[in-house]
Formats: sequence, structure tokens, C-alpha cells
Amino acid sequence: MPDPSEINVGVVRIEGTNCEDESAAAFSSLGCNAEKIHLKQLLGDVEKSKCRNLMDYDALYFPGGFSSGDYVRAGAIFASRVKSGLQSQVDEYINEGRPVLGVCNGFQILVEMGALPGTKSGTSAIPDAVLHTNDSSRFEARHVHLRVESNSQSLFTKNYETNQVLSIPNAHAEGKLMMSQEKFEELDKNNQIAFRYCSPEGELNPGYPWNPNGVAHDIAGITNPKGNVLGMMPHPERVFHGWQHTDWTSSGMNPDGPGDGRPLFQGVVDFLCQ
Repeated sequence: MPDPSEINVGVVRIEGTNCEDESAAAFSSLGCNAEKIHLKQLLGDVEKSKCRNLMDYDALYFPGGFSSGDYVRAGAIFASRVKSGLQSQVDEYINEGRPVLGVCNGFQILVEMGALPGTKSGTSAIPDAVLHTNDSSRFEARHVHLRVESNSQSLFTKNYETNQVLSIPNAHAEGKLMMSQEKFEELDKNNQIAFRYCSPEGELNPGYPWNPNGVAHDIAGITNPKGNVLGMMPHPERVFHGWQHTDWTSSGMNPDGPGDGRPLFQGVVDFLCQ
């Protein structure tokens, strides 16, 4: 059984991404070797000594932000650069069952790459979905509540209790997952829905502002069919520790204990240490 110190996590960034520091720190706090790498290092567009190989990482993380200014569509330019230079490696990576996590802009990138909703053989050549502008036409930034889906069999959610309600920071302007009704039905049938927006009491169909973007079926996070690729709009890396929760004093949460985001990262480490 590998030790966490033997696990290498690549946090992939480009111009405009953010939260890569918090994301790398989350994995480092669990004993992993987390490296923030620029996409150019994977594409070989830097001096040889700084180049990196995608397959040398046990897990990949695509952070939030506004990569390349979110021109064209959110995450589209980042995804295009990945597909043009690393498509075959990405498919191989996913097919081997290695964990890939995308948060906020990272979720948008994975959708634009065709890695989500994904296929049983990796990525789809043409995106099957898009993260569209919030119904409010505003940037929505606050804590939201997520219900962990009881049917989710993903490695990312196994450390949560069935139907557990989480409080996770949310910050996006384009978070409304849109696809055909047939695709939505496939997500549900294949148990690919990992998180849904809910009320503080865990009730679904809570409406605005609990559902911050108007997404159908209150979907906040989904996986690929294999369950090793997860994309979600809220930011679990921002509540890795108890003291990062804004209401820890009133809720009685232990500030020195784990925050609601930590079990997700722990799930990745546990999977890789099997």
C-alpha cells in the first residue's frame, strides 16, 4: 500500500486561474507531493529542464479562476490548448482510472474538454454540455449548501455520509450546467450526479438563492461514467479546515477540525493508497 508521501498531484494552471495555492495546500496537508504546474510545462513550451510529463502525476487538479479571461466561453481556451497538445494522454490518463478533479473554472474546462459528462472510453470529441450564465446574470459569491447524492459511487464522495449536507463557498458567473434532457437522464441513470444544491435542511428544489445559477435538477457536481473524473462549481479547497467556515463560531464547528471540503480530498488520497 503506497504512502501519501509517494503520491504526486499536479495542479494545472495558466494565465487567469486562481486558488491553485489553496488546492495544492489541501493535498500537501494530507501528506502528498502537490506541484503547481503551468500548462506550458506539459506541452513542452518551456526550457527542457522545466518540462513535465502528465503521466508522472497520480492525480490532476484543474483549479478555479478565469483562465485566459474566460474569452469565447468559460474554460474554452484552456480546454482547447489541452486538447490540441495532450488529447491522447488525457484519454489514457482517464482510462487508467486516475483521479481528475476540476473545481469552478476547472469544471468548465473539463466540460469543454469533453471529459465531463464524458464517455466510457475517455473524452467526447465534441462537448456534450456547457456551463452557461447564471439565471441572475450576476456573479454569485457566497456559501451554498450541497447534498451528497446517495447513489454516487465516486471515489470523491465515499468519505461523506449518505445525503450529508455540506456548506461550501461558491463563486461563479457561469455555473448553470446545460445539456439535452437525454443527457440529464443519463447522468441520473448512471449515478453520475455527485452533489446537488439544497436548502440548509437538505431539501431539493430550493430555488434561488440556494440554487445560485438555476441549473436543472439542482446539479452542483458530476462525475464521468467511471467515477474518476469529478467537476463541481463550489470550492471545497476553501473549506478544508474548520476555521475556514464563516459560521464556525455559531455552528459549533471545531475550528481545528476538518472542514466540509476535506473528505473530498481525503477520498482521492485513500483511493491512491489502496
